[in-house]
Amino acid sequence: MHDGRLVVQGIPLEVLRLGSGRPLLVLHGGGGVEPAPYLDTLAEQFEVIAPSHPGFGDSPSPAEIDTIDDLAYLYLDLLRELARPDAIVMGSSMGGWLAAEIAVRSTQDFSHLILVDPVGIKVGDRWTRDLPDIFAMPWEEVAHRLYHDPERWLPNLDEMSDAQLATMARNREALALYTWEPYMHNPKLKQRLRRVDVPSLLVWGESDGLVGREYMEAFTAAIPDARLEAIAEAGHRPYLEQPDRFVELVRGFVG
Repeated sequence: MHDGRLVVQGIPLEVLRLGSGRPLLVLHGGGGVEPAPYLDTLAEQFEVIAPSHPGFGDSPSPAEIDTIDDLAYLYLDLLRELARPDAIVMGSSMGGWLAAEIAVRSTQDFSHLILVDPVGIKVGDRWTRDLPDIFAMPWEEVAHRLYHDPERWLPNLDEMSDAQLATMARNREALALYTWEPYMHNPKLKQRLRRVDVPSLLVWGESDGLVGREYMEAFTAAIPDARLEAIAEAGHRPYLEQPDRFVELVRGFVG
């Protein structure tokens, strides 16, 4: 890691790195890396490592990486290079799916798993949609589903720079690349979650308009000895709307 870049197996990634201490690998969701107060607070205790996945932010999109499976092995390589078995892996939304895929493959190089409003599993039958199709919705509707208080958190597109708008569009394109088909899940992940053998915390914002309570309970039940914590007055990104409560849960969980 050097000058805001991280190279894993020859693949350069944009990275936000804060603090020092026990490594906390933060795997972002569809919105990309979001610098926010909760990360600064966590950096008082941990070394926060928040890379932009290939295709997101300012990270290039190599042809050989185009699935969640590819990303899982990329970050397994990163964890091995860190050589810190006390590391913590935390992922939100798509990043929660990614963190779960990492954990079912190997937990050798980290000690705790935190999934925040994750997607990635199939709960209902083949005819039942577990998650709304965000690619078929107007952007405004998707944004309103993300937050308990959308009026406070919705970005004003008219006030965004061309560079910011381009990044938003690039992030959406990358999200579609990784999650389009099958939509937002791996059909085999749920049955593999029994392989997770590290302490696991799932965090859910009670006002989440994308991931519901039944889905979160099914995700939690599939992981041995996992714990589910709900945060009131928060949506799909509880770390933004209720940062103090979120950090309290993380700190309490990892000790």
